[in-house]
Order: sequence, then C-alpha cells, then structure tokens
Amino acid sequence: MKISSPSFKHKERIPSKYTCDGQDINPPLSIEEIPDGTRELALIVDDPDAPAKTWVHWVVYQIPVTDKISENSVPGTEGRNDFDNIGYGGPCPPSGQHRYYFKIYALDTKLELEEGIDKRKLEESMEGHILEEAELIGLYKKSEV
Repeated sequence: MKISSPSFKHKERIPSKYTCDGQDINPPLSIEEIPDGTRELALIVDDPDAPAKTWVHWVVYQIPVTDKISENSVPGTEGRNDFDNIGYGGPCPPSGQHRYYFKIYALDTKLELEEGIDKRKLEESMEGHILEEAELIGLYKKSEV
C-alpha cells in the first residue's frame, strides 16, 4: 500500500495552507495498492518531534475503502487530537522544522467506535486487524515573522 499527496512529496515541505499559518485544513491524500480484504481504512497524523511527546494532529477511522481523501474533508469518523479538538489540527511547531507522519492503515474489520476517541484507543482497537500500512512524511517549519 502507498500513500502520497498531490500537494507535497515524501520528506518535503507541507504547504502553509495546511498548517496553523494558513487555512489549517487537511491536505489531499492519495492511497494506492489497498490490499484485498480491506473493510475500512484508518488514518493517524502525528509529529514525533514535538517537545514533550509525539503530538497527535488527526485521528480518523471508519473511512470507507477509497483511493483518495479530499482536501478539507471529513473522510470518516474523527477522533480527538492533542489540541483537544475533534478533527484536523495542522502542523504548528513551536520552533524549528518538524516531521509530520501521515499513516494510513488497511483494516480487515469494521471498527465499532464512537466519535472522539484518542490515538491510543484507535491503536488498541486496530491491533490484530491491520492488513497493511503506509506512511507519508511531510516537513514544516513556521514562517519567520
């Protein structure tokens, strides 16, 4: 399985439109080579370079099997991010350049989860059900003012 974006390449800069410096909307994503038997997809976007812990920017699950996630969309049921909101929270590093991991999971089951769960709960629920996973890394450093 592969995940990419028409807006930025792997290990390249995420356009500011998709960050706290811009419109703070999710970028479009393309998903290829989804394995047979996939019942639904899940997506986690996080930043391992955050100062205190890996910072969660987006948790989405119960995504119907699809080859794309549109810009500024709600592709499935959304969980709680580390900004304490439900939905997407774009890159907004306090200092320096950070890496943002867009991780897509192909699941062999449909998860029965309510809206607003956190990344940990999603990962626990996916355990034993991941057929395949892929990741796209984007980079971002806040604009100097």
